[in-house]
Parts: sequence; C-alpha cells; structure tokens
Amino acid sequence: MLRKGLLLALCALLAANVSAGEEDFSDPRDPWEGYNRAMYGFNSAVDRALLRPLAKGYQTVTPGVVRASVGNFFDNLDDVDNSVNNLLQGKPGKALGDLGRVLINTTLGCGGLFDVAAEFGLKRNEEDFSQTLSRWGVPQGPYFVVPFMGPGTVSTFATRPVDTVMDPVRYLHPSDHRNVLIGLRFIDDREGLLSTERLMSGDEYIFVRDAFLQRRDYLINDGEVSDPFADDF
Repeated sequence: MLRKGLLLALCALLAANVSAGEEDFSDPRDPWEGYNRAMYGFNSAVDRALLRPLAKGYQTVTPGVVRASVGNFFDNLDDVDNSVNNLLQGKPGKALGDLGRVLINTTLGCGGLFDVAAEFGLKRNEEDFSQTLSRWGVPQGPYFVVPFMGPGTVSTFATRPVDTVMDPVRYLHPSDHRNVLIGLRFIDDREGLLSTERLMSGDEYIFVRDAFLQRRDYLINDGEVSDPFADDF
C-alpha cells in the first residue's frame, strides 16, 4: 500500500511538472498554436503532394544560371515595392538606392536578369508595408498560419493587399502572361527553400515558426537585433 501510494504521488508530481512545463514553454507570440499547427500540417501535406515535387522538377530541368536569372528578374520587380516602402519609412537614401537598382538592372541588366547594380555597391533591401507600419509603431500581432499561404503574422497578411498593388506583375496584360509569371515566381521561391530543408531539426513546426519570427525581427530592425546569448566578441 505504501509503495502504491508513493507511486501515485510520484505520478501526480510528474503530471504537475509536465503541465507546468507546457505552460512555461508556451510562446506568447503564438497564442493560436493549436490552430496554427493544424494549418501547418495541412500546408505541409499540400507541399509534399504538389509544391515540393514541382520545385524539385524545376531545379532538375533548369540550369543553375537560368534559375539565378529568374530570381534576379523577380528581385528587380520587388525592388519597386522596396523603394516605395523605404520612402514611407522615412529612409530616402535607401529608397533612392532601391530605385537606382531598378533603373540599372532593367537597362544594363537585360530587364533584371542580371544584378549589375550590386557591382556598383547598391545593396538590395527587403521591405514591405507591414514593416512600414512597424516603423511607425504598429505591432506585428500574433504568429498566424494561413491555408495555402504559409506562416506570417496578423500584420503581414492584413497588409498583403497593399504590397500587391505595388507589384508590377499585377499590371501585366494579357492575364495569361501575368498568371504564368505569378506561377513561375511561386515555384522559384519554393525552389529556393529546398536547400534549407536539411537544416530542420526537432519539432518542425517550432523550427519554422522561430526561424520565420527571427527573420521577421531582423528585417523590421534592418539587421540591428539584440542577441542575449552573444558574448563580447
């Protein structure tokens, strides 16, 4: 009886510790984790069945130099959005740099297929309207996973229509040509993530979430982020 009583007490103590541990390690940035995990599982299933095979096929049949040119082409279009958002964030120097990249790469870079502007020292920025709002004090909001669209925050999804308005591809006619470019950009983006898959470890959902939020924080702060684990060196 004593042994059974001690065993029950030990089980109760372990259960309490597990519950406390789950509460202690919950991430305040992800209050909807149950929903987000379900959506992440759904998106992963779609990715394994459709998107990843398409990206691997694209990688297999397309030479590396062609894939690099495709990526440069879409980066050049994105620099229009980068320029506008840098201007809205009160960073005219970076806005002019982004605009200079568009002009140089569109002309000397054969329509953006080559990143000639980088040779002139014009560094590429990554900006969007959600970052612009953060610049003026609007919070990003909780982590949020949307079906077919992947990870984000409330702010990134709420402001996506504004970035869409500033996307030059959306104004291409006829619509068949526009849709081809949108599809190609999506496959190119997915192909670029293939090399990162081998870096994943542990809980895949947490890995992706933390990587996304750290990257988001890096972009919002223009690379000036604090690292509590960094030493003086």
